[in-house]
Amino acid sequence: LPGEQDELIRRVVKANKNTIVVVNVGSAVEMPWLDKVPAVLQLWYDGQEQGNALADILFGDENPSGKLPTTFPVRLEDNPAFINYPGENGKVRYGEGIFVGYRYYDKRGAAPLFPFGHGLSFTSFEYSGLEVQSSGKASDPVSVRLSITNSGGQAGKEVVQVYVRDVKSSLPRPVKELKAFAKVALLPGETRAVQFTLDERAFAFYDPARHGWVVEPGDFEIQVGSSSRDIRIKAAFQLG
Repeated sequence: LPGEQDELIRRVVKANKNTIVVVNVGSAVEMPWLDKVPAVLQLWYDGQEQGNALADILFGDENPSGKLPTTFPVRLEDNPAFINYPGENGKVRYGEGIFVGYRYYDKRGAAPLFPFGHGLSFTSFEYSGLEVQSSGKASDPVSVRLSITNSGGQAGKEVVQVYVRDVKSSLPRPVKELKAFAKVALLPGETRAVQFTLDERAFAFYDPARHGWVVEPGDFEIQVGSSSRDIRIKAAFQLG
């Protein structure tokens, strides 16, 4: 955060331990005071109704249901682009390649401050009954079906995230990749079935040597969860 805002937060929280920190920024920032505060709300830039929306969340009139579209690093140095940006002689080398965002943190086994897809709620959700249906042919769609239950006491919305893991590949690949998601609104105690259809490209990678997208036969895994680091349920299958 610019200026002395980190120090300001520390002093305010020291004076009032019940402080909620509302972070009004457009990108990820370091939060060296995070372990000292009881709650953080990432506001982003929400337009002219921002104040009313914020009040609805803070007073519990609306249940927050947003998810982070980026990974928050613990330190700036943890960012995958740190050693390449801002470059030299007016040029930037995109040295991280395909390992950007959560893909980089997964590959390194590094813990982020907040993972991609993270977002808390005033209620809780349970995942169950994952079913993956596949003919075994890469050209045929793969069906992913599961149930999501609002196990808390307040109506809310959950963003169900579907990741694909290619267990073994001839080229370096991410540990997993987001391929589908859906936002599901549920009343307390309500259960709803959620279904996704993944086509061939969901399991393919680009091979420069073959000048095209390739699906290699072998083992794959469907991982479904509430964030890239909160995988709730998995299922394995094969493509021939």
